[in-house]
Amino acid sequence: MAHSLGLTQPKPTDHPKISFSAKDIDVTEWKGDLLVVGVTEKDSTRDSSSKFENPILNKLDAHSSGLLALVSSEEDFNGKPGQSTVLRLPGLGSKRIGLIGLGKSAAFQSLGEAVATVAKASQSSSVGVALASHETESKLSSASALASGVVLGLFEDGRFKSESKKPSLSSVDIIGFGTGPELEKKLKYAEDVSYGVIFGRELTNSPANVLTPAVLAEEAVKVASSYSDVFTANILNEEQCRELKMGSYLAVAAASANPPFFIHLVYRPSSGDVKTKLALVGKGGGYNIKAGPGSSIELMKFDMGGSAAVLGAAKAIGEIKPPGVEVHFIVSACENMISGTGMRPGDVITASNGKTIEVNNTDAEGRLTLADALVYACNQGVDKIVDLATLTGACVIALGTSMAGIYTPNDELATEVIAASEKSGEKLRRMPLEESYWEMMKSGCADMVNTGGRAGGSITAALFLKQFVSEKVQWMHIDMAGPVWNEKKKSGTGFGVATLVEWVQTNSSA
Repeated sequence: MAHSLGLTQPKPTDHPKISFSAKDIDVTEWKGDLLVVGVTEKDSTRDSSSKFENPILNKLDAHSSGLLALVSSEEDFNGKPGQSTVLRLPGLGSKRIGLIGLGKSAAFQSLGEAVATVAKASQSSSVGVALASHETESKLSSASALASGVVLGLFEDGRFKSESKKPSLSSVDIIGFGTGPELEKKLKYAEDVSYGVIFGRELTNSPANVLTPAVLAEEAVKVASSYSDVFTANILNEEQCRELKMGSYLAVAAASANPPFFIHLVYRPSSGDVKTKLALVGKGGGYNIKAGPGSSIELMKFDMGGSAAVLGAAKAIGEIKPPGVEVHFIVSACENMISGTGMRPGDVITASNGKTIEVNNTDAEGRLTLADALVYACNQGVDKIVDLATLTGACVIALGTSMAGIYTPNDELATEVIAASEKSGEKLRRMPLEESYWEMMKSGCADMVNTGGRAGGSITAALFLKQFVSEKVQWMHIDMAGPVWNEKKKSGTGFGVATLVEWVQTNSSA
């Protein structure tokens, strides 16, 4: 890697793998550092003698000679969400027991994240996890979400800190969720997806002086090389993009000293017929030069969250290897900067499908890079395309920071992707693709402008992208500007990875 501005180089990442095992044993028999029990408000109710009514908690209390009920009561633990207490009690096989409040019902990924938190705080290396009571949902899905939560909850990005701690957790036994090969397969899938999410988070968190377009291309090639039995990589340089007439993409890159690189990874199963061809297209980085409250200019490193999701999904797909589906991972990586060679308001640029664009807003650059990426994706002969981008503040205003907006003219594709998001736990909301709003995108001197003003801004952005997609291809745009970043944790979320992987699985022959 070349020297970066400021001579900053990230420390090598080392994510120790956690060994997950499904155990069908009595919780009082489990031996290890920390036994964690998820407890709802109903589970924590006591009888007239202050004993737990829940049979599992009552049994644990009996083995601790009544200390569990006594001490948890003194800690005011009543199963409310966000509550947790870790106790060191005699009479149990575990060195410590932790109670985690679930509120009215269990949210399993959140429980897993809480398990990771208490494991880190207690420096536990072996953890057992059980529920005081099981509800009606699938134990397979519940265990999978729990495992995801543990892996993601342990993640801390210390690559740019002079000192960082490594978690000691190495094994997690999931108790009472059943056993067998199907459950083990689910747990492995959850791990694979979670490490893809973590890769996406790390890409999103990387500052622009470190993660240049060239370095992003290097990271993509590393993914392909790690799974060379099913992946190929094709990285196009500036001259190759010019030969493909990618004028829209190259106009955005024109002002930067860092050259653009167009990333194209292809996943093909090592055996069997391909029944469906998909493309995942991610927006690269942006540059918000607008000043004032909420402009977030220092956080524009997250403006490549779409490409981070695509490459995170590629990493997970390389592990899972779904049969019967070919997937193209496409990222048009470049920097939108300011210089004498950069595009100006009023410039007219030409995309690779021949359509002309009057640039009325140089900050709305992401859609310009996506335009040529979508044309390129259609030329790969794919059946369906999903693009992801932190495209508009308008979508954040409409939906907030916990969900992304989806835009598609195809009801079948909308149903597929929404179903995938429900399985993954990521929130999507279908938004209107109102064709009459295209009037706002008309130009007097070109085929279109690149922005249509504040009103309906996320809709007009999606309509702009639609101009670069073949009518023969099913297409969806996901505007993920809201959920890309967790302000409380000061970190990227890896949003989109889990849904993309689940959607690819849906289209596979698995």
